[in-house]
Amino acid sequence: MSANKQTQLKQTAARQALDLVKNDMLLGLGTGSTTAFFVQYLGEALQDGRLQGIRGVPTSENTARHARELGIPLATLDEVDFLHLAVDGADEVNPELNLIKGLGKALLREKLVEVHARQLWIIVDESKLVSRLGEHAPLPVEIVPFAHEATIRWLNSLPGCRAELWLREDGKPWITDNSHYLALCHFDEGIDDPEALGRTLNEWPGVMEHGLFLGMASGVIVAAETGIRVMRKNA
Repeated sequence: MSANKQTQLKQTAARQALDLVKNDMLLGLGTGSTTAFFVQYLGEALQDGRLQGIRGVPTSENTARHARELGIPLATLDEVDFLHLAVDGADEVNPELNLIKGLGKALLREKLVEVHARQLWIIVDESKLVSRLGEHAPLPVEIVPFAHEATIRWLNSLPGCRAELWLREDGKPWITDNSHYLALCHFDEGIDDPEALGRTLNEWPGVMEHGLFLGMASGVIVAAETGIRVMRKNA
């Protein structure tokens, strides 16, 4: 698929997701290239009066800046009890609607915001669909800088995992909005048991959060060259 075509499909998925938004909603605003289009279309809908009373809770500083530029009113999780809806992208989606997320470098805030949402809808192009998580995308893991080499070493001890520190082009570690580092975990054969891996990662003190979003998605809007496909939880 060409980059041009993929961009068009991302835009199509983002436009479709706008139909889920109703007046006076509290919205979780995800991070990444596909969600950036959704934020753009949301801002336009507020500006021309198609929507009103919306407040967004952003999952990254980048998303917050983008939303402010578009005039989208923002709130924080500390100010609200719940979110009506969160919209975000994903790096991989399997048939059970389990996800790998986090290659936009915001996985901890994404998970923290989206666990407060009554519905989480994912918007992707068809290239993100996989039969097994880890088939194509590495699993991002947010780790503390202290003893990060030891944490990377531990990650490499996990069955089937090749872990590395995620570095910028200048050779320095990426630093998240939470002042943490990121590891990339590659699974050449895919992830055999995502639930077990998630539990293992949750138990390690050097790991702050991981990009396995399991059982969280209410639905997925998939833009394909043949049209829009909607996948729903338990459907």
